Order: sequence, then C-alpha cells, then structure tokens
Amino acid sequence: MTSECGELVYKIYRALTHGLTPLIHLHLRWRKLRGREHPLRWRERLGRPSLRRPPGPLIWFHAVSLGEGMAAIPVIKCCVERRSDVAVLMTTTTTSAFEVIKNQLPSDVIYQFAPLDIPTAMDAFLGYWKPNAVILLESELWPNLIMSAARNGIALTLLNGRMSNKSFQIWSHPAILPLIRFMLSKFSLILPLSTKQGIHFQLLQAPPFIINFSGDLKYAIDDFGILEVEKRIQEDLQMQLAHRKVWMASSIHKAEEDVILRAHNMLKQIHPDIVTIIVPRQPQHGREIAVKLQKEGVLVALRSRHDKLTPGTNIYVVDSLGELRDFYRLTPIAVVGGSFLPGSAGHNISEAAATGCAVLTGHHIGHFSQMALEMQRLNPLSVLQISGEKLVDAVTELLCNDEILEARRTAAKQAYHALSSGIVENVWRQLHFHIFHKSMPGIKVEVQRT
Repeated sequence: MTSECGELVYKIYRALTHGLTPLIHLHLRWRKLRGREHPLRWRERLGRPSLRRPPGPLIWFHAVSLGEGMAAIPVIKCCVERRSDVAVLMTTTTTSAFEVIKNQLPSDVIYQFAPLDIPTAMDAFLGYWKPNAVILLESELWPNLIMSAARNGIALTLLNGRMSNKSFQIWSHPAILPLIRFMLSKFSLILPLSTKQGIHFQLLQAPPFIINFSGDLKYAIDDFGILEVEKRIQEDLQMQLAHRKVWMASSIHKAEEDVILRAHNMLKQIHPDIVTIIVPRQPQHGREIAVKLQKEGVLVALRSRHDKLTPGTNIYVVDSLGELRDFYRLTPIAVVGGSFLPGSAGHNISEAAATGCAVLTGHHIGHFSQMALEMQRLNPLSVLQISGEKLVDAVTELLCNDEILEARRTAAKQAYHALSSGIVENVWRQLHFHIFHKSMPGIKVEVQRT
C-alpha cells in the first residue's frame, strides 16, 4: 500500500512535468539568451548528446554545481584508475561548474550538461547513454531521474547525501513523504555526509541497510596543479604582497561586500599598507564591486585585467573561477563568506584549512556547521565563527599577533588532514561492493589489494 501511494504521487509529478515541458523549454531558451546556459551545448539539457557513447559498461556521476562537482573528482579519478574497463560520464548543471571542471577531469571522462528532470529529456538521456549505475552527489534527488533509472534496472547511489532543514521539512510533508520514501527505496547505497544527515534519511524511511558512512567528500577535494602561465602570475602577485599585511574574503555573496569593505576601511587605519583580497562567489559580482569602488575614487586591482598592486592599491578583486585555492595560498587569513547574512548557507571551509590559512566564517553556515564542529572538536583553534561586527577585532588580532596567527593556521591544517585521511578509499570500497559486486554482477569485479 505504501509503495502504491508513492507510485501514485510520482505519476502525478511525471504528468505535471510532462505537461509543463513546453514552458520549461521556453525557460531554458530564455536562460540561454541571458547567458545562464552554455551557448553551444545547451541542448544537452534536453537530453541530446554531443559526444559518442563508448562501448561497454558506463557509470554516470552527476553533481549540480562547482562545489559538488569538485568533491566528485577524486572518486572519479579513483574509478578511472581502478576500473579501466568501465567508462565514466560526468554531468553538472551550471556553466560555472562546466568551465572549471572540464579542465580538471581525466582526459577519458565524458563530460555533458545534465538533462532537465522532465520525462522527454530524462528518457532520451538514459536511452542514449544507457548507464549501468548512477552516482548522485549531495541533494540531487530528482523524481524522473531516479524512477526512470530504476525502471531501466540502473543501480543508484547517493554520495555525500544531504538536505537542508527546509528541504527535510518539505519532503516530510504527508503529501510528499510517500514519494521520497518510494524514491529512496530504489537506491543501492546512500552515504550521508554526517550522522545528522543519516538520521534525516532514516526519518524519510530510506531502507536502513543501504545507509552507510564514509566521511565528507568536501575534505577530499584534489589539490589541482595550475598552468605555467597562471603559476607565473601567482608568483608575481606573491612578490607584490611580500611585505604587506594581507587577508582574504572568499565566496562572498551580494551585500556581504558591505561587511568586508567596512572591515577593510577600519583595518586600513591600523595598517595603511594592508591588502584585502575579495573573491565573490560570482565573477560578475566582482566586476560590480570594482566598478562601484572606482566610482568612489578607490584604487582597485582586478584579476581579469592582471592589474598590479601598486603602493596606493589596497583592494584586489578576483573576478574569475577555479582559482580559489591558488589565492588561499597567498594569504595567511581566510574569511569564508556566504555566512554573514541571515538566510545564508555558508561555503566549504576545508579548502582554506588545507592550504594553511587561519579560517574565519560567519554564523549562518547551514550544513557546513557540521564541518566546523568536526574541525573545532579536533582543535578549537581550527575555525573561528564570528559576526560581521566582530570581524575587525578578529582580523586585527591575527594581523598583530604572529603567535596566535600561526597557532590558528597550524590548527586548521592539522584538523583538515585528520578529517580528509582515507575518505576517498572508504567511498571507493563502498562503491565497489554495492555497485560492482552487488548491483552490476555481470561486470568483472577486480580483486582489492590491501
């Protein structure tokens, strides 16, 4: 009876998405005109391939955006190295993810934009690529994707599974619960990113035997190398910063620049030569900040112009994608944004910790609160959560006290290494057993070396 109720709700969803397909097509074209979809490859969103499917078994990895996609890459590399007999397809949704990730994947990985969750697009996509398994990242629980895959006998896995409190409340609604319960029953494996998230899936009545734990893949993001030209630019910038006080605000959202610039102006009174590096979440936001400051008579160096940090320039704005970790290497202090305004959900603080920054962030960090708690549990100095009003005091203390700064930098790096150790290997073991051994018995299973 429970299964029948879930199937009924799904049929209603499928009918609605099928009926809305013409409007969704128009919306997709409107997004393309506004530059929010790839100008040449946007048809992939309708399930139309732009590359040839190789023969043999194929595994499909899907992540929505840049952060989730980067977290998947170490697992994809592991799969490519250990299962050369299996082709790997990766999809993401956003153009920002596409532009960065396409240069980080192994050369033999197929990369496409993800199909929209409408019946025609999803059926066309699955019909062409015929994956043997689908590995979803984080919160990508789309009914047509999941049910179409299950209907075609495709194994389903959720890595770094999570949902916000708001999403959990929506899925828990009596009218929706039968659908999510029905969807989760189709998975072979769910690896939640925390115990709390695991409880969420249990409360949504996922089969308990498919829920396992392996750690948060956000800790395992690869330390990618940089091109020789970019390396020279970074080295040149490092020389310009050599004898100046430096701090950085990363992944900031709209309106957060007011918090950062207010702190910068106060810090400049104490340290006239200070350099504040601002890395907005969206490159366009960075250009908007630069234009606004220049109109006010403030000297600003802009990354896209390769501007020099002249003695009178105290603000460096990074309006590019995929260089965040490179800039973390240039600063001893990283303030991770998307966290200072109510309604924010934070960003990955482990990237800053990995490069040895003293890590600060706001109080509005959503599911990243679990990451902050884990790091603080290992070392209380590893992450400092503060309000925008206290930001100046916190950064001032770090800039003026080398002993405290070094203690926080060391604590962050040590906490990161402790939490990142063995995660990819743990995930691979789970995938190997649940996907290759149990769900894809027709594919030769390798012997694991210990």
